[in-house]
Amino acid sequence: MRYVLVNKPFEVLTQFTDENGRTTLKEFVAVPGIYPVGRLDYDSEGLVLLTDDKPLQHRLSEPRFKVPKTYLAQVEGEPTEEALEKLRRGVQIKDGFTTPAQVELLAEAPTLWERSKPIRFRANIPTSWLSITISQGMNRQVRKMTAAVGFPTLRLVRSQIAHLGIENLAPGQWRELTAEEVKKLKAAFSATKMPDQRPALTKKGAADVPSAEQPAARKPVGGRPTSPKTSGSQPGSGNRPPRGNPTARRPR
Repeated sequence: MRYVLVNKPFEVLTQFTDENGRTTLKEFVAVPGIYPVGRLDYDSEGLVLLTDDKPLQHRLSEPRFKVPKTYLAQVEGEPTEEALEKLRRGVQIKDGFTTPAQVELLAEAPTLWERSKPIRFRANIPTSWLSITISQGMNRQVRKMTAAVGFPTLRLVRSQIAHLGIENLAPGQWRELTAEEVKKLKAAFSATKMPDQRPALTKKGAADVPSAEQPAARKPVGGRPTSPKTSGSQPGSGNRPPRGNPTARRPR
């Protein structure tokens, strides 16, 4: 199995082919048979995980697994504490209401590479940098979130996926995950980690499942009470032959 982490440059598609001739990951990652885990918008930059491990790819792409992803967002203006708190609690966007997010206003701009195309700049309006961690993955979610509170995103960089950070990867560069990183990723998002597969807990915290000493009673089919099985004819059954003897006939 191959596990590759790549820093996707600006205006590169998160796929390996494009009918319209746009730049794809094929220009940067020469590893056959691997596919992106999830997506990263054409006009966004940063980390993309690629693998041929289909079960893991499915789990990391499935919203129910709530894989955290951290973004560095350069926004127009200076967000107020009220706006930051709204982002943390969740905001209404076109796709629905966002779940709570981790949001931090950075005191200084992060150290990043120069983008291939500069952001639009207006001298009379300052910009700010936010660190935003979400686990939903709605279409263009971070951009829609900051716009919803009045601070449009000018530049967006995905800096972390789960415990995997961008570190020293330059745009277009990639590396293989270490064995320890793969092990940690699988342990954190194994098939047994899905929320809907865990036993429901009662208010006391005990698993809401039948105990070994008192097995759950089976509900009779049709609501009728069941009676113990005995060999031969049942009381009140008349001269009916026992079940399971196809050669016996009813007396005339």
